[in-house]
Amino acid sequence: MALREELEKSGQWLFRWRSYLPLVMAGLFLLAFKNFHYPFNSPLLDRVWEIFCLAVSFTGLAVRLITLGSVPTGTSGRNTKSQLAKTLNTTGMYAMVRHPLYFGNFLIWLGISLFIRVWWFSLIIVLLFWIYYERIMFAEEKFLREKFGDEFSQWAEHTPAFFPDLKKWQKPEFPFSWRTALGKEYSGFFAIVAVFTVLELVGEIVVRGRISLDFMWGIIFSVSLVLYLVLRFLKKKTRLLTLEGR
Repeated sequence: MALREELEKSGQWLFRWRSYLPLVMAGLFLLAFKNFHYPFNSPLLDRVWEIFCLAVSFTGLAVRLITLGSVPTGTSGRNTKSQLAKTLNTTGMYAMVRHPLYFGNFLIWLGISLFIRVWWFSLIIVLLFWIYYERIMFAEEKFLREKFGDEFSQWAEHTPAFFPDLKKWQKPEFPFSWRTALGKEYSGFFAIVAVFTVLELVGEIVVRGRISLDFMWGIIFSVSLVLYLVLRFLKKKTRLLTLEGR
């Protein structure tokens, strides 16, 4: 099998399972936690570092929110069985970068990996992420090239693949909608907070030898859980978070 076909085949497979395959990294997390410690043995610096890591991940979530709140239906979805694109998005976040959702995912995972304070672990996560998503992006772009032809080629020629060029921002064709963004990403928001909370609990076990959750993380998790349950109810039982054509 030629390399191009092999990359396409592996990219399609990874695309279908992209929501679940990161779970295989759980073993790496447990291994990295063997070296977990407070920065300079300071609880204060530990708190500052935790907030910084959470901010990095929330920046990635913000990228996803801005992207998904400004695109039409049938694009940029969570479909896993096959590629889907009724139209080619080229404005808004897509004017700055061809794969804004994956860039957002990268920041989310970077923040999570930095939380453990082990440099080699973050490096491995970055490398795995690149190998993993490079193949998915290859398969997606082949699909888009075949479907949109010259329109895709012209857009791709002037738009970075992964790291955004802020100077290329263009007003999105569809105005940003908080209703749409929250309806699509409420579960991702809670997943980020839940992962950080679990990492905090494991860290406390490693450092203090006991299970404990401090006040800050208790509040963050509780508020996030309430927001998740409210937004899930609104999404499943009402049309408040649904806009026609979005």
